[in-house]
Amino acid sequence: MRNWWNTMVAKFNKISDKNDSTMPLTMRNYALLLVGAVVIVLGFVLMSGGTVATPEEFSYDIFSWRRITLAPILVVAGFAFEIYAILKRF
Repeated sequence: MRNWWNTMVAKFNKISDKNDSTMPLTMRNYALLLVGAVVIVLGFVLMSGGTVATPEEFSYDIFSWRRITLAPILVVAGFAFEIYAILKRF
């Protein structure tokens, strides 16, 4: 495991981020893409369903502010940030 990690770190360090005309995205773009993906996943986690013991019960928790307002805003903002991360030139 440790040898694999050292190999991956060595490959990562070989990647040149300065004026590489063959690569359309730089490492900063990939870091921004990772941040956007985390925001999208966080939005979907916040949107996840309520805790109802039986299907016959109805829970008003599905209409909470977190699920109806906050989570969709986070998902849309995450996708907008992903677009920004792809289009940004460093």
